[in-house]
Amino acid sequence: MTQPRRTLSDAERLDWIRLIRTENVGPITFHRLLEQFGSARAALDALPDLARRGGRTKPLRVASKAEAEREMQANRRFGARLICACEPDYPEPLAAVDDAPPVVSVAGHAHLLTRRAVAIVGALNASLNAKKFAESLARELGAAGLLVVSGLARGIDTAAHAGSIASGTAAVLAGGIDVVYPPENEGLYRDIVAQGVVVAESAIGTQPQARHFPRRNRLISGLSLGVLVVEAALRSGSLITARMALEQGREVMAVPGSPLDPRCHGTNNLLRQGATLVERADDVLRAIENLRPPTLAERPRDLFSAAGPVPGPRAEAEESDLAEARALVLENLAPSPVTIDELVRGCQLSAPVVLTVVLELELAGRVQRLPGHQVSLA
Repeated sequence: MTQPRRTLSDAERLDWIRLIRTENVGPITFHRLLEQFGSARAALDALPDLARRGGRTKPLRVASKAEAEREMQANRRFGARLICACEPDYPEPLAAVDDAPPVVSVAGHAHLLTRRAVAIVGALNASLNAKKFAESLARELGAAGLLVVSGLARGIDTAAHAGSIASGTAAVLAGGIDVVYPPENEGLYRDIVAQGVVVAESAIGTQPQARHFPRRNRLISGLSLGVLVVEAALRSGSLITARMALEQGREVMAVPGSPLDPRCHGTNNLLRQGATLVERADDVLRAIENLRPPTLAERPRDLFSAAGPVPGPRAEAEESDLAEARALVLENLAPSPVTIDELVRGCQLSAPVVLTVVLELELAGRVQRLPGHQVSLA
């Protein structure tokens, strides 16, 4: 089930914030709960029982209404908006991603997010030439009408924002909308708020941690038609963005570099694997000229999604049958992820029963759901 595009009431928005800030509820689980229960309010009411059936013995920590109200008020005071994934102002290419953040904070000029966009990312310790190239390329792409997206990091990100700030740039943050990282980009951040747009998935006030950056990277690629990598070592975080772009069906592009410079080994490897080679802005424009932004209707559908809303457990099976199904699902899972479809086939159970069990176990903290329709033991 796809949520219709509509503006939420303040009460509904509070429920969305409460649900996504609840313990063990990530973006994929959030969307599945909405599919199953029809609204965030109904999902919130069902959470304690779902977690208990999954084997949780202590109470699930559900975000309170007061906490959600404080978050909304803090965003208003800061000058930011909270936009939910079903609302008209939520970027549709991002909404099409299967793990799209249910709620984002947006500061600055939100209308820029309706533009066709391209991401430019790369090394934190980029060479001077690479930074000059990224800035010049971003300026030309902005002049061509594209929104340039990056992550406000040192190096290539900073250069990409600087080059496109006059035409329109989007900075995606790993922490809260009010937390500038790295601190030396405070001035650039303020310029982007004034002339561009800033987007954050984490709650306002959140200090960025290492685990937040890969999550941020999927937003960078999700907002864009394609991702261009300028200088990246083999273990660069920029390659995570490129991988996520591939998973999301976006174009992956790379700038070639010297084989003698370790900062270029990652980009050269991307080219070896089939990424589009970019030496000038025209290469980017040609690569994306026939691409159109993905829409919500194109969100990838797994076996569970195709099954539609899940009936209540006793409409599908008796509790004793579900207990056997839980044991079978846990037996088939391991710390290494498997796809949802593989789990259904391996367990030889119906998709609705497996979905119910996975949801319960996830809320109990026993399994985790991962991008690409995968699950694993927590």
